[in-house]
Formats: sequence, structure tokens, C-alpha cells
Amino acid sequence: MKKFLKITGITLLIIIVLLIALPFVFQSQIKGMVKNFINQNLNANVEFSDVNLSLFRSFPQAHVEVSDLVITNFEPFKDETFVTAKNINFTMSVKELFKSADEAIIVNSINVNEALLTLKTDAFGNVNYDIVKESENPQDTTASNFSFDIKDYSIKNSALTYIDIPGDMQFYVTELNHTGKGTFSGDVSELDTKSEAKVSLTMDSTNYLNNNHIKLDALIDMDLNAQKYTFKENKALINQLPIEFNGFVQLIEEGQNIDLSFTNTGSSFKDFLAVIPEAYSKNLDNVETTGNFKIHGIIKGKVTETTIPTLDISIKSDNASFKYPDLPKRVENIVIDTEIKNDTGNADDTYVAINTLNFKIDSDVFRSSALIKNLTGNMQVTADVDGTLNLANLTKAYPIELENELSGILKAKLNTAFDMNAIETSAYDRIKASGNATISDLVFTSDAMNEPLHISKAEMTFNPSTVTLNSFNAKTGRSDFSATGTINNLIGFMLSKKVNLKGNFNLSSNTLALNDFMSEETETTTAATSKKAATRTEGLKIPKFLECTVTANANTVIYDNLNLKNVKGVLTIKDQQATINSLSSSIFDGILSLSGNVSTKADTPSFNLNLDASNFNIAKSFNDLELLQSLAPIAKVLQGKLNSSIKISGTLDKEFSPNLNTISGTANSQLLTTDIDENASPLLSKLEGALSFIDFGKLDLNNLMVNLEFADGKVNIKPFDLRYQDIGITVSGAHGFDQTMAYDAVFNVPAKYLGSDINRLIGKINDNEVNKITIPVIANISGSFTNPKISTDLTSGITNLTKQLIEIEKQKLIGKGTDKIKDLLGGIMSGNTNQIPETEPTTKDSTTTQTAPIKKDSTKTGSDAIKKTIKDIFNTQKKKKDSVN
Repeated sequence: MKKFLKITGITLLIIIVLLIALPFVFQSQIKGMVKNFINQNLNANVEFSDVNLSLFRSFPQAHVEVSDLVITNFEPFKDETFVTAKNINFTMSVKELFKSADEAIIVNSINVNEALLTLKTDAFGNVNYDIVKESENPQDTTASNFSFDIKDYSIKNSALTYIDIPGDMQFYVTELNHTGKGTFSGDVSELDTKSEAKVSLTMDSTNYLNNNHIKLDALIDMDLNAQKYTFKENKALINQLPIEFNGFVQLIEEGQNIDLSFTNTGSSFKDFLAVIPEAYSKNLDNVETTGNFKIHGIIKGKVTETTIPTLDISIKSDNASFKYPDLPKRVENIVIDTEIKNDTGNADDTYVAINTLNFKIDSDVFRSSALIKNLTGNMQVTADVDGTLNLANLTKAYPIELENELSGILKAKLNTAFDMNAIETSAYDRIKASGNATISDLVFTSDAMNEPLHISKAEMTFNPSTVTLNSFNAKTGRSDFSATGTINNLIGFMLSKKVNLKGNFNLSSNTLALNDFMSEETETTTAATSKKAATRTEGLKIPKFLECTVTANANTVIYDNLNLKNVKGVLTIKDQQATINSLSSSIFDGILSLSGNVSTKADTPSFNLNLDASNFNIAKSFNDLELLQSLAPIAKVLQGKLNSSIKISGTLDKEFSPNLNTISGTANSQLLTTDIDENASPLLSKLEGALSFIDFGKLDLNNLMVNLEFADGKVNIKPFDLRYQDIGITVSGAHGFDQTMAYDAVFNVPAKYLGSDINRLIGKINDNEVNKITIPVIANISGSFTNPKISTDLTSGITNLTKQLIEIEKQKLIGKGTDKIKDLLGGIMSGNTNQIPETEPTTKDSTTTQTAPIKKDSTKTGSDAIKKTIKDIFNTQKKKKDSVN
């Protein structure tokens, strides 16, 4: 016995060792077979990480697994992914491993895990799934090294995508799990399948299925010779609606021959709610329903390039109701009578007849019917609507989740007929509508607006080609407005995303606060590395779909901190751009005229405007307008009126205020000032300290014209002239929006301000021309408006005075002899006391300049004497002012 056990143990050990070792022996052989099979059969690029063989996993059969399969297409879908799969495994008899290379290997089962298959038809009709090589000899059945005698197969956690660009169709299957058991080798066999997935279908931009849950258990008889597949025992679940179907599908040379019928197994109205995706219908377990619901359909005929099967599908319910346990309202008196038919097999003859769709919530009754023809071509629609809806009751009777609160009463009696081509081409003569609609006490909240919109009443009359807005009265936040007008294509806008909403409106308002119509859309994302939230905000966008002209009249328009009064103008909106024509408003005790445009088409809004300001109160306008503060900061010290013409362009921030660093343009301004508060400006205070002969509070700025240009955050002032009594002043230079300055001010100072010594000096000339002598004193202004720096240049003044004195006396003495000229000029230039008498300091009243005497010094020239005198004048005045302070 011990010997037997020992032999048995050794035998088992040898078998286990062989089971472990054999995969390594046949590994390369299997990998080569897989690659050879792929190369022989596919026109595509195929990659996989490895092929593994195991004799344990499916013992007594061999288990072959292909890992990380990726198939990419050749032209015209070059490098696009056709299939990916985490792994595909096969089971086969161990004896298949010992076959020669020219013998077929029989596969018994296939399992596919986490596969993604993408099928595509491009705009030229090319398909990406035509990748199987055609056999050079169709009669040759030995080309492949694999044959299939499948007992079972499975597809787990997989997905399918089908995109048909010419047909404008997208079909998605996700969370797909499918199993099948049967034998494919026999002529007649039976296949038992179980399938479960979520399905979405979109055609012509219409979403017919949205992640609907599908479940199908089907027992199928397969006649492989006739290629006929007959459904025997079948149960399907669409969302929560149970369906049974019978019939067959047969492959024929022209396409497919279909003969199917289906019906819902129950008759409760709860079956209707079950058709609606669970995300919208919620839990139906405790929903109370009355009435019946029945679906019955027959699909019969051939699917070819020119025909489809005939259709006869009916959906009916009579006097039904439902109530959700957690909601207060019941929907009752529900009548549904709908047919989907095609009697000819021509796809264009398919139509949907909604003969009746009625329901009641509380005392509000809603009735409708519609006929939709030519579904696959130029769809034609005829519809009638007659009813009342309390919008607040929608969420009280049905568990619909609205993004924003909605309430109000909608009443409509409308008849319409149109075709989709007329909608898309604005062929208004083929769009017929008649009736009326009213909305009252509508309250609507949206992220697109800061405040809820309350429409107290809106009345519309539908005409064959237009909709007349008879009245529209609404409030939001601080704003109230009313409107009348016409809308050219309201039905087209509601039915097609390609159609713009066009119209002409007259808008009036007592108060219009623009901030009520703006919002900040915030998107927050978290960076993986920093774990910090990043926030992006966007401001108001002009809708792409809006194309209209608005004639506006508002008593008060509030924009930021500005109150515009008596606003009138015309606003044209098209292609996300608002064009302003002849807008006028009262503001800052004057009149503002505005024209130009604002565009939100780009990511950053932009503007290009012409502004004319007439009789603006300078103090008010420069205190409230950041733009004017940046263009002329010094103007805030002025009291009076302003006329200005400004051309400006740039970008806007999310609050629709100008981004100052992006603006450029020109400005021409006229000052009508009456007073200057020099103490309010550090710049004027420092200038007055440096130039004591000027009282800046008494500058004459009336009718002063100033022209400037601005760009890249810098303002360039063209030279302009002003006067203080008999002193002429010329100013030029530039400043930045950051308040830095680089200005030059040239003061042409008459000689009489230079003191008694200079006056006696020029008095010796005894000529009236000397009364016209002025000295240019240049003040260089830098730093900033809050911390200015002042420096003065006397060099040009000295040179100028010397030249003027010489020239006057030279002209006076012409003809009297050159010696006389030389004597006089020599005396002036050498400081000769015989020519220039020594003077003593004189004392005048507090407003008179005190001058220092010109000393006798034969080594100093006349210009030195002048220079020292001028310096003494400035120093003396400064000391005098300091002593007074």
C-alpha cells in the first residue's frame, strides 16, 4: 500500500511538473501562431504586450491569453484606434498544442475583457472596420490556423461607439456585459444569450436614447445554412419597461429580411413611466398609477439600400394618472394615442401621428396633437396646442430636477405647420402659425443673471410669418423694463440650434441696472501637485443666437457707480456684437453722446467707442470715472465745465470695465473752468514753491484746448499754451496710467519780475522794446502726481536775456559808430561801474521782489551778473515765503 501511494504521489508530481513546464515549451509557438493569424487576416496595425499559456486555469483544457491588445487603422484612418482590450483569452484542448503548423487549431471558448470598439464612417463614406483581408483563393479553407467550435463566449465591462458622419448619427453602448452558450459548428443550433448595457442614440442633433438601461435574455434558433435567426423565448427590459418579442431576422443577398412583433407584458400605466430613463423618472416602486398603457408593434419587410421594413407601432393609454409619494400634486386625465407607421417600405414615408396627448394638473388642462412626416428627409410638422400650465406644478407633480427655479402661468392656443428646411433657411412663407400665448407671474432664476427675473405679464400673437410681442413687463433686482416688438423666427429658434432669434424691439425702463443682467460663472479645478483650487471667472456674453435691433429709452441706467439719466439710443445686436448708434444721456450735469461697438465673440470682450462729453462737471466726472482719472489726473483740482471728444478702443474685464493697460485712442478737450484748488494737488503745491512769482490758484484756464493720445498705458500730451497774468506758459510731455510723469513747463517771465537791478540795467537802454523782454524759465516735472519732483533750468533764460539786450541796443546805436557800440557793450559785458552804477538794496512792500545788488567785479562778465541776479531773485522769494510761513 505504501508503495502504491508512493508511485501515485510521484506520478502526480510528474504531472504537476509537466503542467508547469509545458507552457514554457509551447509559449513561443502559441505567440507565433497568434501573430501569423493576425498578419494573414487583418489590414491593420496590431500590438499586444504578451501571449500567455496556462494549463491550470482551465484544466483539463489549455488557456491562452492575449494581453493589452491594440489595433490601429491604416489610411484613411491612419493611427486611429479601432480596438483596445485589456485581455482576450481562449480555451482549447491540450492536444491542440501538439498539432503541426499547417493544422488548424480548434478554439472552444472566447472571453473578452474591458474592450473598446470604435466604428466610424467618415464624410466620404469610408469605414474603419473593413480591415479583414480578402482571400486570394475563396475556395481555400486552409489559410487560417484557427477554426472555432465554440461552446461559450463572453464580453465583459466593454463599450461600443458607432459614429456615422454622413448620417449625422452617434450610437454608444457602455457597461456592456454579454454571454452566450451554444455550438456554431452545426447546421442548426441553439444559442442562449444574456445581455445588459446602457445605450445612447443621437440622430440629426436629436437625443432619442440617453444612457437608457437595456437588458435582453434571448434564446435563438440558428439555421446557419439559411442564415436565419429565430427568436424563441425572449424577454427585454428597456429601462424598467418589460417587452416580449417574437419573429426572425434572416440575412439575404440584398440585406436582411425582418419579421418581428413585440408587446409589453403588463398593461399598467407604470409601464409608461418605465420607458423614461431612471435618472428622470426616479424610483417607481411606490408610485400610484391608474389606467392602462399598451405598446404593440410589427416590423416586417426587407432592409436594403433602397427599402426599410414596414412599421405599425401603436402606443396608447386612456384616462390614466400617476402620483409620486413624496410630491403633493397628481397628474390625471392622461390620454395618449400615438402611432409610428410606414406602409410602403420607403423610408421617407415614415410618419409619427400624435393623435392625442392630454393631461391635467389641478385645474389646469393641457391638450395637444401633432403629425410629423418625412422623418428621414425634410421633416414636416403640423401641431396644435391648447392649454394652461402652472409651471411651478411641474416639479410638484413629477420628480424633474430643474437647474433653476421656475414658476408662473403659461396659456397657449397655437396652430402651426412648417418644414425643417424652411426653418433652417428662414423661408417664412412656408412657416405657418396662428394663435396667441400669454405668460403671467413668471419667476425665473438662472446662473446667467445676478437676480431672479420676474415677468409680470407677456403677451404674444402668432402670425403666419412673425410673432408680435404685444406686451412684456418684467423686473429683476433694481431694474424694471417693458418691451414691444416683433420676432421673425421664434418657432425656428425653438426647434433648431442653427437658427438665430431675430427681431425688432422697443424697450423702455424707469431704472435699468446693468449689473442685474450680469453674472460670474465660476469653474474650479484642483491641481494634483499643489492641491489648491484655481478659479476662473467669466463675465457677460452676448448670446450667439441673438440678432435684433433695440430702440431704448430709459430714465436711469446704472452702470458700475454711474447713474445715466434720460438714456436714448438704438442698439443693434448681431454675431455677439452690440453696435451703439446715437446713444445720448444726461450725466455729470452735462450730455454724453456715444456710438461704436462692443464685442464678446473672442474670449476677452473688446470695444471701440466714440464719446462726446458736453458741459461735464469736471469735479464729478473726474471723481467717478477711472478712465478720466487716468487720462488727466491733475484735472481733479479743477472746478468748472468740460467739453471733450474721445475715441477709444481696448478690452473689457469680466465686469465690463475697460482694461486700462489695453486701451488706446485720442482725446480733444476744452476746459471751461472757474476755479482751481491748488492745495488739493501736491504737484501744484511744489510748483508754486519753486516758482514763487506765480499764484496757481489764479491761472486762467478758460477755453483751454488740450489734445492727447494714449496707448500702452501711457498718455502723450500735445503742447498747449495758457497764461498767468502776463506770463505765458507752454506745457508738453507724458504720464503713465501708473501716475508717473515726464513733463516740461516753459514759463516766459517778463523782465519786470527780475528786480530793480535788472530793471535799471535795461532802463539805461531807454527803448520801448525792453518792455517786451521775457526770460524762459523751464520747469522739469518728474516723479508721480502724488510725489512730484521739480527742477528748474535758468541757462536758457540767462542767454536769452543777454541776447535780447545786446540786440536791442545794437539796433539803437547803428549809425552812431562802432566805437560807441563797443564801449557800451564792453561795459555791460565787463561789469564796468562807469557803465552800470552800483546800487543799494531797496525794500518794497510785502508783494514786491527784493533784489541783491550787482557787485563790482571786473572779472565777471555781464552774463554772470545777470545769472547771479536771477538766482538771487528765486532764492530771495523762497526765503521770503518761508519766513511768512
